[in-house]
Amino acid sequence: MSETAKTGEAPRRRSGGRAARVAARAAGPAEDERAVRPGYPGGRYVPLTESDCAQIYETALGLLEDIGMGSPVDEFVEVVTAASGRMDEDDRLRFPRSVVEGAIATAAKTFTWHGLDDNRSIEVGTGGVYFGTAGAAVSIWDHETRKHRPSNLLDIYDTARLIDTLEHVHFHGRTLVARDMVDSHDLDVNTAYAISMGTSKPVGSSFFQPEHVDEAVDMFDVMLGREGAFAERPFLMGHNTFVVPPLRFAEDAARCMVAQVRRDMPIKMVSAGQAGATSPAALAGSLAQGLAECLAALTCVNLLKPGHPCVIALWPFVSDLRTGAMSGGSGEEAVIHAASAQVTNWLGLPSGVAAGMTDSKLPDNQAGYEKGLTVALAGHAGSNLVYESAGMLASLLACSFEALVIDNDMLGAVNRSVRGIEVTPETLSAQVIHEVVHGPGHFLGHDQTLAMMQTEYLYPEVGDRLNPENWYDDGSRSVDERAREQVQQVLSTHFPSHVPPEVDAIVRERFDIYLPVEELTASSRW
Repeated sequence: MSETAKTGEAPRRRSGGRAARVAARAAGPAEDERAVRPGYPGGRYVPLTESDCAQIYETALGLLEDIGMGSPVDEFVEVVTAASGRMDEDDRLRFPRSVVEGAIATAAKTFTWHGLDDNRSIEVGTGGVYFGTAGAAVSIWDHETRKHRPSNLLDIYDTARLIDTLEHVHFHGRTLVARDMVDSHDLDVNTAYAISMGTSKPVGSSFFQPEHVDEAVDMFDVMLGREGAFAERPFLMGHNTFVVPPLRFAEDAARCMVAQVRRDMPIKMVSAGQAGATSPAALAGSLAQGLAECLAALTCVNLLKPGHPCVIALWPFVSDLRTGAMSGGSGEEAVIHAASAQVTNWLGLPSGVAAGMTDSKLPDNQAGYEKGLTVALAGHAGSNLVYESAGMLASLLACSFEALVIDNDMLGAVNRSVRGIEVTPETLSAQVIHEVVHGPGHFLGHDQTLAMMQTEYLYPEVGDRLNPENWYDDGSRSVDERAREQVQQVLSTHFPSHVPPEVDAIVRERFDIYLPVEELTASSRW
């Protein structure tokens, strides 16, 4: 009990400084005092028991030992057989339990995923949760025509520019396919260029051929100023869907994985079986198969180079068994990806799952509830990296500029829930309650309320909290209309310059870049 409570004296309020506090509030809190920051620890949601995790792991080890992986590339065969694995009579590469366990032991448990701006780098695998994008959508939802149109290279650059400004999107894996590129070489190199020029956050992309990996890294060395610089500060992660489920390597992707190891590019190892189609309909079986596939890739990479930075992207997709179509926004999808994060974390490995993969074709109520459900569960399960979490529509077939902005609000709210509630003598507020009870009778003007407006509470940028009358007076706009205004404002004014023009000129001299140089300083369409 405080001394004022004991004596019954009215508490004295601090005098002076109010104007300064109001000014500080208007300026916004410092980075370490904001209501949310990247990297809060998750793991409070645990859909699996300890025994469940152990059984899934044991089943995965058994699958690799008894069935193995089909279509291994020569580099994988060489290192696994040298470590006591074997090729069987069906040309399947078998992985002894001891070899897989050895790879888990030597695998990188943490690593830095750099941004071109190192202040935006991410520490992967430390237990923190980060939200970002990924995908290979082939279309853009056009807000004006209310239709989907084919995506192109300029969309990839504009998406990166927009994401560069979105506070709660912490990394940017490319979301779109540039359908105006004529071959896989142009697609791979220009996609890597466009996302790197569009944002200084950590980025990710995929590659069709190992030579494209080499060319992209050479380009990144030019951007960073010298040969070998990318290996020291790898800011692009290779998104590698290395498997054709069930239990068979995708040969070109596996060859790209070898190149990514050789060029010091972090790897997101994606196993994406579809339950009921390319993996078992039983969710536990789908998890076990996907984990086996990811551990096979992890073993090969760590035999090639122990400790190479990798993310276990165990992504078991779910089917609508009535039609066979993927169901990215279902409750089953939400729980199985949360379980994927949990079992990967249980092994002590960096985890990455997919969430936000709504089946809706436009940013509507369905998109909102499906994204909110899947992203929240992934975050609370403790996935280190939550991919696909913003912008995607139509079961990953489409992306939307407006959805990116709307989902940024959603990600902030989810991240606030992951942060949780801090309980301290100060936050329990006994003295504050005493002051208010014996004072004005409300907390509206109290110093604590003013101080916590921006440190304890997060506010949406395009989400509406007006009462109906004020909403009508404000034009009765829907959330996608408000998001459209923000998209137009950002993309008509925000042109990142983290790669200087003189460096870009050298890049364009050496590599086949198709994004018009004038788009780097002025948009032709926004």
